[in-house]
Amino acid sequence: MKKSEATRLTILQKAFELIYVKGYQTTSIDDIIATTQVTKGAFYYHFKTKDEMGVAIINELLAPNFKKTFIEPLQKNGNPLEGIYTLMYEVLMNNDFLKVEYGCPASNLTQEMAPWNKDFTKALNELSVQWEAAIVESINKGKDTGLIKKAIQAEEIAVFVMSGYWGVRNLGKLENSRSVYLAYLKGLKAYFESLQ
Repeated sequence: MKKSEATRLTILQKAFELIYVKGYQTTSIDDIIATTQVTKGAFYYHFKTKDEMGVAIINELLAPNFKKTFIEPLQKNGNPLEGIYTLMYEVLMNNDFLKVEYGCPASNLTQEMAPWNKDFTKALNELSVQWEAAIVESINKGKDTGLIKKAIQAEEIAVFVMSGYWGVRNLGKLENSRSVYLAYLKGLKAYFESLQ
């Protein structure tokens, strides 16, 4: 990796860490520069604006991690309901990167930026579309193999799972406790049992 590429990656990683803890709106370019210890000139060499950097964080850091965490496990599991439940359990209860007190990075950015910045909206929506498609594909495979009732609408399950996840992340952030995650997981398991 060239020095300039390493500098750019460092800026993105350190900026993301700050934004995840402090929020996008309250993290300034000066905060990012102080944390990364790059010059203002170096920052502006790589990014014309803070928003350009923010979209790069979504596309270059969040998207690959999101795919690995939320999509690939669904493609590998033969039982879709078990796969979705296990995924939810892992990201809520065992993922050390996603902190209860800070919520979900993609959800946080959606709430902070999507209403005001079409580039953020587009990049974040792409993550959502990919996750929904992976859930739908998984559910449809389960219907084809007889693991899930044929009458079930895969899109409805996807929306239910996704909205539940983002909602419970926000509740966890408010309460600063994983206990609400357990209530969500219990309800999710009961819902899935009704689909078989």
